[in-house]
Amino acid sequence: MKKYLMAALGGTLAGVLLTSQIAGPLIADEAKSKKSTYEQLDLFGNIFERIKSQYVEPVDESKLIEAAINGMLTSLDPHSSYLPPRDFNSMQVETKGEFGGLGIEVTQEKGIIKVVSPIDGTPAALAGIKSGDFITKVDGEAVQGLTLNAAVDLMRGPVGSEIVITVVRDGVADPFDVSIIRDTIKIVSVKARLEDNTVVLRISSFTDQTFPNLKAGLTKMVKKAGGMDKVDGFIIDLRNNPGGLLNQAILVSDAFLDKGEIVSTRGRDPANSDRFNAVPGDLAKGKPIVVLINGGSASASEIVTGALKDHRRAVIVGTKSFGKGSVQTIMPLQGNGAMRLTTARYYTPSGRSIQSLGIMPDILVEQRPPVAEGDAAKKPKLRSEADLRGSLNNDSLTDAERKQLEADRKQQVDNAKKRESDYQMSFALDIIRGLSVLKGAN
Repeated sequence: MKKYLMAALGGTLAGVLLTSQIAGPLIADEAKSKKSTYEQLDLFGNIFERIKSQYVEPVDESKLIEAAINGMLTSLDPHSSYLPPRDFNSMQVETKGEFGGLGIEVTQEKGIIKVVSPIDGTPAALAGIKSGDFITKVDGEAVQGLTLNAAVDLMRGPVGSEIVITVVRDGVADPFDVSIIRDTIKIVSVKARLEDNTVVLRISSFTDQTFPNLKAGLTKMVKKAGGMDKVDGFIIDLRNNPGGLLNQAILVSDAFLDKGEIVSTRGRDPANSDRFNAVPGDLAKGKPIVVLINGGSASASEIVTGALKDHRRAVIVGTKSFGKGSVQTIMPLQGNGAMRLTTARYYTPSGRSIQSLGIMPDILVEQRPPVAEGDAAKKPKLRSEADLRGSLNNDSLTDAERKQLEADRKQQVDNAKKRESDYQMSFALDIIRGLSVLKGAN
């Protein structure tokens, strides 16, 4: 016992001696670092005073300081920024599901404004703006070199006013202008509909209303189908969903999981690290699920996709997602502004970060352009036995069975036509029907 105590004590003494030997240089390094920081702050003050007194035109001091703060934050990563009072207020309104503008989610890539995705039903979406477009000018003014917030400010304005943005699009040789009328953007974050016996849940963003809207829409469509026994499965459409509130992504994921981890967040500060688990209760009652994603599916969309994919609760269909795997914390500041700071990375249940990588679908399906009416008419009509003159009648079907067969064929033809307008959705519907057929055969 004494040996162990002595060994412990000896270790403690050695530690004390070692600390004494290192403490001096550490204190010196810390003092040197503080001196360097103060020197840099003095340099900043010197530059600020010279701009204020010697710049060719008078400057707004508050705007100058705001620009300096924003520059410091935006130098960290594309998602950290300063929110002046007006922008902070707008952000709070947006997360509640209503705001004014074009209805376009943007990010910054190498100094150029890039469209993450247009929001369904908004002026930007109706004007044909697409995920991956680059915006180079707003009303003729170049936006390259501006901060993301400054570029967004240019795109905001009174409801009903016109804005012209210059767009560069992959596959289009020259930049082109798009005229858009600003409007009040009211987001219905979840739209539910019934496709035959499949419930389609289109989630366009993650706001305070997303989970309540999802639950209400799902319940309504299941009832419309005649009950859960009549439902073949569910499609969760997350294409061009730029993300939003973390807690809503967790609630949506939990809605279809009975147990297990949904997502974990890890930051430098342990207070910014957390793990979120599902609680019992699956709104889909174990029915098959297909999740649709594309390059415009980002952040919260990827949290839902990653959770359902890792738990093998859904088949993921479409193209690779955006790849935003970071968490931002909004910190209110004096003067009614706020700071958006990246404080953590998030990880899917398998422990994988999707930052800059995105999530690959289980089945890669590129979207096809809509088929023109003229092209559809050119398809040759195939002949069958029934088209031949004098062919024998089928004597194995009753009138009721014949009517049912004709109804089934009509449904299949209608489903095939959907491929011409939304190939990815049609593919997802086919998966659900196939799984339903297999289940019925067991």
